[in-house]
Amino acid sequence: MIYVVSDPHGCLAEFKQLLKEIRFCDEDELYILGDMVDRGPEPVKLVQLLMMYGNIYPVLGNHDYMALKVLSKLNLEITEESLAKLTSDDLMDYLYWTQDGGDITARQFTALDRENREEFLDYLGECSFYEDIRLNGRRYILTHAGLDHFENDRALDDYELAELIFARADYTQRYFIEKNTYLVTGHTPTRTIRLDQKDLIYQENGHIALDCDCVYGGKLAAFRLDDHKVWYVDALGG
Repeated sequence: MIYVVSDPHGCLAEFKQLLKEIRFCDEDELYILGDMVDRGPEPVKLVQLLMMYGNIYPVLGNHDYMALKVLSKLNLEITEESLAKLTSDDLMDYLYWTQDGGDITARQFTALDRENREEFLDYLGECSFYEDIRLNGRRYILTHAGLDHFENDRALDDYELAELIFARADYTQRYFIEKNTYLVTGHTPTRTIRLDQKDLIYQENGHIALDCDCVYGGKLAAFRLDDHKVWYVDALGG
């Protein structure tokens, strides 16, 4: 079975419970649509848990990208030479990221020893930018945020990274002409898409939107591609 989860944002306890709910096993596959880190209580431990599974496949999110970009420079040995190479843009990246929830990731990352820091960065650096899955006569395009400047005949490899991880999908628009092709995304909380404003998966216009805003009191959702079955775990205290 193939499952998809998005935006766990360090919600380790909820993620572990979701694995139990779906009865995740060695024969299954699980795709994480980015934003594994930041905001939630255990971003580093969540990533370290994902690293233990050979059948969990991370797709890069904007928070993962910013964490990788900033922490790769913080992980350098602090010398006069390395400090001199830091630019004002580097400092702005750090401030932007930490103010957007990256502060907890930064604290937990710097508490690791060097070997574990490097393994953490290697894992984020190996994330795919998208996944293209064909199953049971259907096609699923998995990205973190969407396909900005979409064209039906545009190859997926032609999209810039920012078009995949930063720009939000237009959920009022059907992207692909083919009826059995779905765009599966996170990034945009479903309560802002659904007319009922509920923290539930959105499925309309060829979209499957999965970010049910667990880190802000919503739910962590899993979607099974094989049969479109869904599972939810409520945020702790939510």
